[in-house]
Amino acid sequence: MTTLSLLRLDASIRHDGSASRALADVAESSWRENADDTRRAHREIGTAPLPGDAWALALAAGATPEEDRTRAQQDALGLAGALVDELVEADAYLFAAPLYNYGVSQHFKAYADLVIADPRMAPGLTPVTAGRPGVLVTVQGGNYSPGSPKEGWDHATAWMRRLLEDVWQIDLEVVSREFTLVGVNPALDAFTEAAEEIRTTAEDLARRSGRRLAERQLETVGR
Repeated sequence: MTTLSLLRLDASIRHDGSASRALADVAESSWRENADDTRRAHREIGTAPLPGDAWALALAAGATPEEDRTRAQQDALGLAGALVDELVEADAYLFAAPLYNYGVSQHFKAYADLVIADPRMAPGLTPVTAGRPGVLVTVQGGNYSPGSPKEGWDHATAWMRRLLEDVWQIDLEVVSREFTLVGVNPALDAFTEAAEEIRTTAEDLARRSGRRLAERQLETVGR
């Protein structure tokens, strides 16, 4: 029996009522249902943010002889290493990151910067994540799809795809859900029916993505 390992990362600043967590839960449940034996690690960066100065300290540590590094620099470089260790130890990834104020969550950006500060993920090297399967779950309170009034206002999804697919070379699937603020913001009440259809479609896609994640893991690690 092959144990399939998953690293899940949550960037939402909320636990209760978080649409990205709920959608990631659907994907993770499907992954578990389609794997014989599973091991799951979790990194919480939304409600337990990484230190805001850790990236700068880790970079400074990398440019400083080991014997001259400050304790803060050592700690930051150690944290970067711990994050990359989590990526190394998992053979699949589930990232849940909502759109905040039309851009990338600051918590996800801080995570990505710190990961890249580790020498194993440095530009020019094959990243430790290369070729491993992953799912990116992302949600938007409004709707920024082609033809919508705010088309192009989602400045997060494309950036995250570029990072995860092209820089970290993850075999990525994306599950997205729009209009998560329908029912919360009265200005969006007219879109209630459309929002329900979008939610159902997104959950169906999350289930399929969770199943395919397990299937791709089995193809990668073998039985």
